[in-house]
Amino acid sequence: MSRHALIFAAGKGERMRPLTLHTPKPLLEVGGKPLIVWHIEKLAALGITDIVVNTSWLAERFPEVLGDGSRWNVRLHFSYEGVEPLETGGGMLKALPLLGDAPFIAVNGDIWTDYDFALLPHVPLGRAHAVLIPMPAFRKPGEFEKVASRLVLDRGDQLFTFSGIAVYRPEFIAHHAPGRFSLVNDLIECARSGQLSAERLHGQWHDIGTPERLAELNALLR
Repeated sequence: MSRHALIFAAGKGERMRPLTLHTPKPLLEVGGKPLIVWHIEKLAALGITDIVVNTSWLAERFPEVLGDGSRWNVRLHFSYEGVEPLETGGGMLKALPLLGDAPFIAVNGDIWTDYDFALLPHVPLGRAHAVLIPMPAFRKPGEFEKVASRLVLDRGDQLFTFSGIAVYRPEFIAHHAPGRFSLVNDLIECARSGQLSAERLHGQWHDIGTPERLAELNALLR
């Protein structure tokens, strides 16, 4: 696997308040440990040595809770975006100097899944490889879902959306100017041009978008 990975952790978690007034969403605990630690453990088990965590809201809490990564035999690097998060695209672009020249894994810090990261390709066939999930009821389909769902075989009429787990080549984002932007348009362009491969996630996936969903996941893991 890639020796580098990126965990998106810069969001303000406004829908999770008051829980996120003093704790960033990826540091909220599920099953007895912070959400982000589940990812760190899985990435470390793959032999990944360097994990970049992009931060903004309550950025100082991450090194306080996670340290330097040595307890998982990894090196944690914190990419601070400033007071306002740069979204997924701007955050990834800012973190690129820390991610090396090879393809890297990126994962949203506010999801929980039992997906096996070892299934991810070391190098994507095109510019990126995305893991997709059946469309959850709490999301509305857009252009990405229309173009990316076609990449899932035997899907019938079902729409699929992005799980927040992917492998990217550095050139996927390197052409952008610094600033605040989402990855969605680049993913759509890649899907249209045959530069995005995809797989369906088989297993559990939870988006920790509300306090209720956090409580439901904790109950499940207990």
